[in-house]
Amino acid sequence: MPKISVEVPEELLSDLDEHVGEEGKFVNRSEAIRASIRKTLDLLDDIDERHGRLEEDE
Repeated sequence: MPKISVEVPEELLSDLDEHVGEEGKFVNRSEAIRASIRKTLDLLDDIDERHGRLEEDE
Protein backbone atom coordinates (compact mmCIF):
# COMPACT_ATOMS: atom_id res chain seq x y z
CA MET A 1 0.00 0.00 0.00
CA PRO A 2 1.51 3.37 -0.97
CA LYS A 3 2.21 5.86 1.80
CA ILE A 4 1.47 9.57 1.54
CA SER A 5 2.32 12.53 3.72
CA VAL A 6 -0.08 15.36 4.40
CA GLU A 7 -0.06 18.42 6.58
CA VAL A 8 -3.05 18.54 8.91
CA PRO A 9 -4.03 21.53 11.04
CA GLU A 10 -3.76 20.83 14.77
CA GLU A 11 -7.50 21.46 15.22
CA LEU A 12 -8.41 18.70 12.74
CA LEU A 13 -5.87 16.32 14.23
CA SER A 14 -7.28 16.88 17.70
CA ASP A 15 -10.80 16.20 16.44
CA LEU A 16 -9.59 13.09 14.63
CA ASP A 17 -7.84 11.77 17.73
CA GLU A 18 -11.11 11.90 19.67
CA HIS A 19 -12.36 9.09 17.42
CA VAL A 20 -9.20 6.94 17.51
CA GLY A 21 -8.10 4.38 20.10
CA GLU A 22 -9.70 1.91 22.46
CA GLU A 23 -12.59 4.25 23.25
CA GLY A 24 -12.92 5.50 19.66
CA LYS A 25 -14.45 4.27 16.44
CA PHE A 26 -11.11 3.63 14.70
CA VAL A 27 -8.05 1.59 15.65
CA ASN A 28 -5.60 4.22 14.41
CA ARG A 29 -5.35 7.49 12.49
CA SER A 30 -4.70 5.72 9.19
CA GLU A 31 -7.95 3.76 9.43
CA ALA A 32 -9.87 6.93 10.27
CA ILE A 33 -8.38 8.83 7.35
CA ARG A 34 -9.00 5.99 4.87
CA ALA A 35 -12.63 5.75 6.02
CA SER A 36 -13.05 9.49 5.62
CA ILE A 37 -11.59 9.45 2.11
CA ARG A 38 -13.86 6.55 1.09
CA LYS A 39 -16.95 8.30 2.45
CA THR A 40 -16.04 11.59 0.77
CA LEU A 41 -15.45 9.91 -2.59
CA ASP A 42 -18.76 8.03 -2.30
CA LEU A 43 -20.55 11.32 -1.59
CA LEU A 44 -18.89 12.96 -4.59
CA ASP A 45 -19.92 10.00 -6.79
CA ASP A 46 -23.52 10.41 -5.57
CA ILE A 47 -23.45 14.11 -6.44
CA ASP A 48 -21.96 13.40 -9.88
CA GLU A 49 -24.59 10.73 -10.51
CA ARG A 50 -27.42 13.13 -9.64
CA HIS A 51 -25.98 15.63 -12.11
CA GLY A 52 -25.43 13.05 -14.85
CA ARG A 53 -21.64 13.35 -14.73
CA LEU A 54 -20.76 9.68 -14.16
CA GLU A 55 -19.66 7.59 -17.11
CA GLU A 56 -21.46 4.30 -17.48
CA ASP A 57 -19.42 1.08 -17.19
CA GLU A 58 -18.99 -0.57 -20.54
